[in-house]
Formats: sequence, structure tokens, C-alpha cells
Amino acid sequence: MIVKKVCNILSTIVLIVLLAAAAVILVPMLLGYKEMAVLSGSMEPTIPVGSLVYVKPVEASELEAGDVCTYYLSDGETFVTHRVMSIDPDAQTLVTQGDANESPDGDIQFSQVYGRADFHLPYLGIVIQNIRTPVGIMSICGVVMLVILLNFIPAIIDAAEDEKKQKAQQSEPEKAGTN
Repeated sequence: MIVKKVCNILSTIVLIVLLAAAAVILVPMLLGYKEMAVLSGSMEPTIPVGSLVYVKPVEASELEAGDVCTYYLSDGETFVTHRVMSIDPDAQTLVTQGDANESPDGDIQFSQVYGRADFHLPYLGIVIQNIRTPVGIMSICGVVMLVILLNFIPAIIDAAEDEKKQKAQQSEPEKAGTN
């Protein structure tokens, strides 16, 4: 039946997309990376706004000039991802600057460094940020419901067709007896 084939194809596509999204998020986490959404254009065009940056926790002493690192601002909650311009191991500081910025950030204490940003994926930061909202949660629930429906629609259609066949078979002997 064509409806069954279409439902199977659609549910397979949705499941593959969900598994790919889970892999993109979970595999780097298992490898020790933390993902962070890019909210500003300070690293453009290298790292576009809306990207998902994967940061590996490292000691500041492991960084080199040219690396892209993530560090905490003085509030301890906000992260910034910028390029390391210079390192002063004696003062235990480094200077960073966004690729799109005209001036450096100033001295960053080694203790503020979270890690090195090793790679990024464009647009996924937007998805991750929006998934954490009520609309995002409702969207995920909708996708789950879609997968469930795509798996049950063929069974419902098959049951309806079986019922029609049974009614047709029951009415055939009645018609034969009235002739």
C-alpha cells in the first residue's frame, strides 16, 4: 500500500535527522567538548553568528598565539570566544581579540580561560538556543508525535480496510440468498 510506504519513508527520514542531530551534540560531549552558541559577530567571518562552537577544556598554558579560546568574563557566567593574540606566561595573562574587532580585549587572566575552541558548526547554535525555549520544547514534542503518527497511520488504515473487507464478505452471502 502506498500510504504505508510513504509513512515508512517519512518516519525513516525524521528518525535519521534526529539521530544525526543527537550525534552532532552527543559525540563531541563524549569526547570532552562543551558546545556553546555564538551570539555576537566578533569572530566573523571565521565563526558566524548562530554557530555552535565546540570547546575543549584546556589549561591556559597549553594555548598558543593564533588559537581560538573561550574564557569567562569577570561575572563568571558569560563566556567569550576570541583569538589569542599574545601570551605572557610570567604575568599569567593572555591578550585576545575577536577577528572582526579592531582592538584587543585586554589582559585575560589564565584562571579565566575555559578552553580551546577547536571547531564550529554553522547555524546549529540557533537551533540549540531555540530548543531551550517553550516553543522549541513544543516543536520537539510535535516531531515526536509526528513519528508516532507516521508509525500508526498504516496500522489504522489497514484495520479500516480489514473492516471493509469483513463487511463486504458478510454482505455477499446475504445478497446470494436474496436472488
